[in-house]
Amino acid sequence: MPNIIRIIQLVLPWISIVFLPRKTIKHYLPVAMFASLLVTGMCLLAVPYKWWIVKGGWKNKILNDGSFIFGPFFVGTLWIFHFTFGNIKRYFMINLLMDSLFSFPLSFLFQKLKLFKLVNFRPKHIFFSFISFSVIIYGYELLIKRIR
Repeated sequence: MPNIIRIIQLVLPWISIVFLPRKTIKHYLPVAMFASLLVTGMCLLAVPYKWWIVKGGWKNKILNDGSFIFGPFFVGTLWIFHFTFGNIKRYFMINLLMDSLFSFPLSFLFQKLKLFKLVNFRPKHIFFSFISFSVIIYGYELLIKRIR
């Protein structure tokens, strides 16, 4: 069951990308890659600090983290920037909503489905990490825009 969820989690967001203008993808690709790098760093730190565990060892951890990072997180970043960049209030409201959704009901659901188990990390830590990332990547996109 966890492998089916991982596949759906990876593939479904990429199906939605056909509805994004090509110009949007090209424009926001650097910020989506940077955001994915931040989450990858968090996932790497999760191992020594035992923030969460995934049954099945390294292989399942990589599949788990990868399907989230390169599925809904990467594609979601493109969609959020497409609809909100330039309107900081809308950007942070959407991020509050999406980060709350993932941090609380979805993390509980994913734990019930045995995708992972939080150990030294709580849903509020996920929430504050992702909110922090949203501030960082918005600033990163502003920097890129200034350079362009």
